[in-house]
Amino acid sequence: MTTTAARAEVVIDLHAIRHNLALLAARAAESGASTMAIVKADGYGHGALPVARAAVEAGASWLGTCSLGEAIELRRAGISARLFSWLDTPEADFASGIAERVDLSVSSLGELARIAEAARRVGERARVHLKIDTGLSRNGCASAEWPALVEAAASESGVDVVAVWSHLACADEPGHPSIDAQAKRFQSAYDVAREAGLDPLRHIANSAATLTRPDLHFDLVRPGIAMYGLNPVPDSEDLHPAMSFRSAVVLVKRISAGESVSYGHTWTAERDTNLALVPVGYADGVPRALSGRMNVLLGGKVRPVVGRVCMDQLIVDLGDDEPLVGTEVVLFGSGSDGEPTAREWADKLGTIDYEIVTSMYRPRVRRRYVGETR
Repeated sequence: MTTTAARAEVVIDLHAIRHNLALLAARAAESGASTMAIVKADGYGHGALPVARAAVEAGASWLGTCSLGEAIELRRAGISARLFSWLDTPEADFASGIAERVDLSVSSLGELARIAEAARRVGERARVHLKIDTGLSRNGCASAEWPALVEAAASESGVDVVAVWSHLACADEPGHPSIDAQAKRFQSAYDVAREAGLDPLRHIANSAATLTRPDLHFDLVRPGIAMYGLNPVPDSEDLHPAMSFRSAVVLVKRISAGESVSYGHTWTAERDTNLALVPVGYADGVPRALSGRMNVLLGGKVRPVVGRVCMDQLIVDLGDDEPLVGTEVVLFGSGSDGEPTAREWADKLGTIDYEIVTSMYRPRVRRRYVGETR
């Protein structure tokens, strides 16, 4: 059986994941907090299972996913760490999650009732984390409804209340007044839980708060993007980006001055030059909006992509250089060799690097790992 060579590959450095998580866990430990590594959305596009294993090896005692299905996949793949899932549809099979020892988030009386009913069917108590909306205004129980939710959870025989939790809106803007306002609301919500006879853990710190607000570490921190080496508060820590995106030259040709390149002829050569064809395009994760605005590292030099990015290919201006077919092309990486980074792509597109890396799981792009231990 023959294997078709990949047109492009995303390389994930698990050494970098371990380095980043160990740094974040050490920061949390200084405050007496444990670490929940967030591996939702297939590990932010890096691969949930390999990342989960690396995170546990580096000191994470919890793993967080968005959906219950993500958590169950990890459990059934042999992950024994504590698992937490927080956002599912009303039709979610909570019974399977309870059976697989997944902690579940509760934001409403209806959700509590569904989880309690599933627990009775399974014959096991559900472990729940009550979520208070402290100002992000997404998921979470409204402050006015919080006392009723706490009272119901405290009296529900089918559940154990493990934690009270919330999520910060502007932690990546140190000093933003909303951070202290949310912290105050969170404390009030915790006080209500304590008055109801509960003794829950507390967690509110995401990556940015893990790095900048030790007073909000409480019992558990939840680093996500920082574990992947993309720093929400740049220059605050020695984090190593774990993902790089690579392809290779498939054709080199020379064109004359005055010749134009790619659809729409948006770029015209001002002098005779060599071009490299790279078989990766917007179907493979290179945004078309970067046409004429991006560079790559090719043959040890940073070079411009010229003309429009196509569905399957892009063109690089080489000047008078003539690299061999097969020469590696780095579209983004850590930046250590001068190559573009995911953050640079994001800045040019007016978005965030989260969006860049989570979109890199594509059918024609192979994922390869460095530093696997099994």
